[in-house]
Amino acid sequence: MRAVVAIPVRNEAERIAACLGALDAQTGLPPGSLGVVLFLNNCTDATEAIVADLVPRMSVPVRVTHVDYAGAHAGWARREAMDRAAEWLGAEGMILSTDADSRVPPDWVARNRAALDRGADAVAGRIQLDPDERALLPPSLHWRGDREDIYSDLLTEAEARIDPDPHDPWPCHRTTIGATLSVSVSAYRAVGGMPAIALGEDGAFVALLLAQGLHVRHDPSIRVTVSGRLVGRAPGGVADTIRARCEKPDSLCDARLESVPRALFRYAWRRRLRRLHAAGRLGTERGWARALRIAEADAARVAAHALAGHAVAEAERASPRLVHRPLGPRQLPAQIRVARAVLPLVRLVTRFLG
Repeated sequence: MRAVVAIPVRNEAERIAACLGALDAQTGLPPGSLGVVLFLNNCTDATEAIVADLVPRMSVPVRVTHVDYAGAHAGWARREAMDRAAEWLGAEGMILSTDADSRVPPDWVARNRAALDRGADAVAGRIQLDPDERALLPPSLHWRGDREDIYSDLLTEAEARIDPDPHDPWPCHRTTIGATLSVSVSAYRAVGGMPAIALGEDGAFVALLLAQGLHVRHDPSIRVTVSGRLVGRAPGGVADTIRARCEKPDSLCDARLESVPRALFRYAWRRRLRRLHAAGRLGTERGWARALRIAEADAARVAAHALAGHAVAEAERASPRLVHRPLGPRQLPAQIRVARAVLPLVRLVTRFLG
């Protein structure tokens, strides 16, 4: 077995068949190289019966676990599913994570495998809402989502050029979601597995990988279709985000969607801190700490980190000048115009600086 897909499942009678059908239709893989783990937890609908009917007819092997646990939450369930995938694989292989209400494209596993073969330790894909369900959402949500996507892509290109990661070059993205995430078994174990936290376990997991100096590829060519429903199975998931934005259209955007000047300031400082760290000068030069208004004790803690990712993250936490100030949706059109005007200059300058 070279790859195992791990899926936490709770009350997905309406969607689990489509999810499994998409996995059973994967192409470009050696025979017998793919398996699926289904971690059914606290199911009270017909999910278990549907799975019992479908699994014997699938062409890929499937291992099913049934658990009833009062303390269940999304992070715990995803960790349990991925731990079982790691046990199945043994010392080598790739764990893939998706959701029971998702449909992966036929080349999903193959594309993730190719990215790992090119040197990545983990791969994060992107999501798109089911088109039929997306059409039922209010126009205001479409307006906001489209502009957030446009602005995020503009900022991501600026970040990738100012503070480049050779293992995650532009074009890339900054989506981190358990519906399309893959990782080598060795990298998974190196960071202690998926964090068993109630919310944001996928983002926390990728942050752990990056902080440890592991290579995460955010591949824009990998896209998975997810549900556009308003009532989800896990607090803090896509459904909660959609519903919250329907109820509060002016709620703030994600933390990374800052104004263009603040974003460029952040990326430039990340670049400088990484280079000082690589040269061993964080501990001997403290001009950076004064410029970022970081106290002496905090600066010493930043400089003590052996890994650049840890040092940069610590500096961002300690500096009042690097506090995230996300935009409201009404600010997006103006900032998109600014970003489009500034990005050609960013491309020119970074090409010159190298």
